[in-house]
Amino acid sequence: MSDCVTSPVEPIWVPSEKRIESSNLQQFIQHINIQGHQFKNYAELHQWSVECKKDFWLEVWQFCDVIGYRGDCIYGEGLAKWAEFSTSRDTIWFPQAQLNYAENLLAYAFQAPQDVAIWFKNERGETSKLTWQDLCDKVSIVQQWLSHNGVGKGDVVAGYLPHMPETIIAMLATTSLGAIWTSTSPDFGVASVVERFGQVQPKILFCCNGYQFNGKTFDMQEKNHEIVKSLPSIVNTCQIEYLKSQPASDLSNETFSDWEAILASFLPRGVEYNRVGFNDPLFVLYSSGTTGKPKCIVHSVGGITINHLKEHQLHSDIQPKDRVFYYTTCGWMMWNWHVSALASGATLVIFDGSPMYPNPDVLWQLAQEAEVTLFGTSAKYLEALQKVDFAPGEHYQLDHLKTLCSTGSVLYPQQFDFVYANIKVDLHLASISGGTDICGCFVLGNPISPVYRGECQAAGLGLDIAVFNDKGDPVVGERGELVCRNSFPNQPLGFWHDNGERYYDAYWAKYYNTWHHGDDVELTPSGGVIFYGRSDTTLNPGGVRIGTAEIYQQINQLHGVKDSIAVSRHVDGDEKIVLFVQLDNDSVLDDELKSQIRATLKSKCSPRHVPSEIYALSEIPKTKSGKLVELAVKQVLHGQEVKNKGAIANPHVLEEVVQFSHQ
Repeated sequence: MSDCVTSPVEPIWVPSEKRIESSNLQQFIQHINIQGHQFKNYAELHQWSVECKKDFWLEVWQFCDVIGYRGDCIYGEGLAKWAEFSTSRDTIWFPQAQLNYAENLLAYAFQAPQDVAIWFKNERGETSKLTWQDLCDKVSIVQQWLSHNGVGKGDVVAGYLPHMPETIIAMLATTSLGAIWTSTSPDFGVASVVERFGQVQPKILFCCNGYQFNGKTFDMQEKNHEIVKSLPSIVNTCQIEYLKSQPASDLSNETFSDWEAILASFLPRGVEYNRVGFNDPLFVLYSSGTTGKPKCIVHSVGGITINHLKEHQLHSDIQPKDRVFYYTTCGWMMWNWHVSALASGATLVIFDGSPMYPNPDVLWQLAQEAEVTLFGTSAKYLEALQKVDFAPGEHYQLDHLKTLCSTGSVLYPQQFDFVYANIKVDLHLASISGGTDICGCFVLGNPISPVYRGECQAAGLGLDIAVFNDKGDPVVGERGELVCRNSFPNQPLGFWHDNGERYYDAYWAKYYNTWHHGDDVELTPSGGVIFYGRSDTTLNPGGVRIGTAEIYQQINQLHGVKDSIAVSRHVDGDEKIVLFVQLDNDSVLDDELKSQIRATLKSKCSPRHVPSEIYALSEIPKTKSGKLVELAVKQVLHGQEVKNKGAIANPHVLEEVVQFSHQ
């Protein structure tokens, strides 16, 4: 194990007895113990949830108050659903169940119709609040409009929108009918949107006339028309006039429906719910598409509903009337995860805009105003706060904040220190990790157990997580591949219009009967998980396995370095590390900084971590959701074609990489 990431014996945070006793998770344990068990801690509960998975998921259904007809829990345990390609196990979950996703999300409206369901703010300073009754009324109206346009069970409705109340209303109206929702964010270009939506052929498109980000205004009307012209399946388009000052397009007025006109055309009459099968499709999410055509990942109604309830209530301790904030876009699975918090009776707190404009405090001002209880963000955002030396806890009252979730990339040990020193001392810091593939988490928080510096706390309940070495053997205290050895309800139904072959190749081909997730990790003796990065971007200079996160952890802290990305170049039969850095505005990549970078990696990590080449880029190439595109940079460096540049937020930077490909 490298010295770059260490797991101290002493925890960095321990929940108080009061916190433990009031948690949903502890109440769940007590609920289970009444039936004759004697679970004393999370580890014992987790072991039971894996060994007795049928009993566990039945109890989750009951404890989390899933609305719908349940029936039997599983059918055909051990069946090979993809038998034509493998003998991988794939249980059919709740085969008799009938439920509706939107019905579960809007259930709290009956208990407190005048409570706030959505608290919204954008970077222009516009704010709005919707009560549960307001939300239900608008969902009812849009539901009627969708029905008027022929939308029913199995149809696809697409959103090309920012994260704002109208997006949630459109999604709930869609899913209330048993139809399928898919979305992406407006920063995606026309080609990228058509490449995604064109595969699923939506009947209705929701879009907006424009949006603002980082102080700049973006007109969307021309892009909207290009997309509609390229998608012949669309029978109607609703354009939301999000930018009130934006000049309206004459063509839009003639061909698009208007959001406000729709709201004025129908009367709210109560939302009608079409209950569908547990394993019917609910969402279509998309892989990043940086190595080829994006995969259309289909998620089930029941799998998403019950798993998000588990992750929210048991792992994140979300309770009724909590205020849940997550900074996300509609092109990231965390959007789907965030909106599901409604099913726990929580208020959604939403921000649309740049998290650092005009100042680094914008999200924390909202957290104070809205009395946020769970603050969700990315590790990169916390790194940015640390870089500008901004301490939210010194400027804002965060008395209500009890949980901070971080995902999207590795949360380094130093960032744990930063959170507890500069945000809040008594805080459950949950570094969570999963993905679009499962629209959920494999490892995540645990509110009744200690937090250890640099670790994700625990494997998710009901998930038989392990780490396999190169031989496919489970190991502890050694780096290897993150795997899951059992079936779980939120496994994707498959890929859109795939006979199972691509699905099998993506997750099941590497290990027999085991889900392979593609993360380079280590399982600690405490049951936590340390992440080193994606296994497909692992570096192997001299045959030594190095996670790219080990390098970023050290380099991104250096004065003058804003961000970095590391890839390998094959030279004379060996791998050499090539490091690209994005510098602060007043810095230059001179010999002194290069020497500092090399010396830091040599002393903090090992000589094998030292890059052979170091170059400066104007920006670090990333996806729309902010993830590093290491594979694309590696392809360019080796003179290979990047198949899908449209998935990259700043593809022009790859042209800068080209100049270094022959050096």
